[in-house]
Amino acid sequence: MILKNILMGIEGLKAKGNLELDIGNITSDSRQIKQGDFFIAIKGFETDGHEYVSQAVSAGAAAVLVNEDMVKTVIKDIPENVTLIAAPDSRVAMSKCACNYYDNPSRKFSLIGVTGTKGKTTTTFMIKEILQRQGIKTGLIGTIATYIGDKKLEDSDRTTPDSIKLQSLFAKMVEEKCNAVVMEVSSQSLKLHRVDGCDFNIGVFTNFSEDHISEKEHPNMEDYFNSKAMLFKMCPYGFINIDDYNLIKLPKMSPNCDIKTYGIDNECNMLAKDITITNSYVDFRVKINGKNERIKTFIPGRFSVYNSLAAISVAEKMGCDTENIKTALEEVRVPGRSELVDNKLDLTIMLDYAHSPESLQSILQAVKAYTRGRVISVFGCGGDRDPGKRPIMGEISGKIANYTIITSDNPRTEEPAKIVNQIEEGIKKTKGKYECIVDRTEAIKKAIEMAQKNDIIVLAGKGHETYQEINHVKNPYDERVIIKNVIEEIIAERNNK
Repeated sequence: MILKNILMGIEGLKAKGNLELDIGNITSDSRQIKQGDFFIAIKGFETDGHEYVSQAVSAGAAAVLVNEDMVKTVIKDIPENVTLIAAPDSRVAMSKCACNYYDNPSRKFSLIGVTGTKGKTTTTFMIKEILQRQGIKTGLIGTIATYIGDKKLEDSDRTTPDSIKLQSLFAKMVEEKCNAVVMEVSSQSLKLHRVDGCDFNIGVFTNFSEDHISEKEHPNMEDYFNSKAMLFKMCPYGFINIDDYNLIKLPKMSPNCDIKTYGIDNECNMLAKDITITNSYVDFRVKINGKNERIKTFIPGRFSVYNSLAAISVAEKMGCDTENIKTALEEVRVPGRSELVDNKLDLTIMLDYAHSPESLQSILQAVKAYTRGRVISVFGCGGDRDPGKRPIMGEISGKIANYTIITSDNPRTEEPAKIVNQIEEGIKKTKGKYECIVDRTEAIKKAIEMAQKNDIIVLAGKGHETYQEINHVKNPYDERVIIKNVIEEIIAERNNK
């Protein structure tokens, strides 16, 4: 594509050099540059792309885009035959360049964005299942993986990809004739302009609670909320959880978005009644397409009612038949969300991605309500993330679970034992029984060894993840495999006694 066409519609640009260049590819990773490519330098939390301009040029970059405040720093690395473009904000420019380069693919299907602290993944899976049942070929982009229909393209390394990757995925979905795409939209993706230029049709806000407060994410709750709320300035239609008082101000913040509500406890457009929750499913009554219907989904917990209501709201707006909605919600399964793991000891072992105080409290309270035996909680907290939530989560588990094993999660660049100690400070405030086992596999083994028939083990924090991140290395770690291996080991040990 010609460079000037890639830059079309971006305000405040200054350019030095030829804008009629035929660009082979665009990227913000200097390691991917080939002859004739376009390099866009952005400032990251850990690395600054402006430091790699020289490397990109040496690799063959024909054009380079930088932040305007970095021009004097990089100008020495730009030869006369390389076009230099300066933008007020290179992140904003990159999103718009990506949209232009891939021919604005999000205008060619219905795009549904789901934001919120909890429930994004489950809600997107529910929406996708319903739309596909309706015969609408649907793409999905989110925390677990990227899908086109039932085909998984790749596992995800973040909830919402960077703008160039995102637009390339959209283009692939257009190529494979998707009529709808549903995606998780993280607060970071909105704040860092990854989704700028996306043509959203519908937005969903599931709930809001404390998470992602750290130096590398959001400085405070106000910034976190305002970042998420940006989605509704990009959508003509929206659906919000009326039972979350934080969301009540959204309609006034986004007057151009037609926002409807769903909930359980307050009057709303999509109200759930007569709710039944068991250890394997929830069902409830709700009015769909003008008639009262009974909905059942095999993802237990009150939160599943909210996620279902969000999905039904979107499906109704998209013109889906009632029977397709009901069938899809009965059949949907989500990896790592209240996921029960079959095992040779016939124990109840649940994997859940709960990694915030609210999500841990929600899952533990949900299982506590229907478990006849003990709730055994096994969890840790991620490193290089909000340290303030660690003692809070310890206190929550100490108050709800019958027994807690504090362990490691994804320590990243932090010392695992230090994180465990910070969680322990919270559980000490309770009368809850607990122990600390830093090694996660040993912690899982201890939980399985102590569990009895009517107990439930909740392994919280990792859910769908199949790795453990230590010092920037993602080591293979699939809890389903760990559980299987640990149980084989326990059975062998018992047989040898």
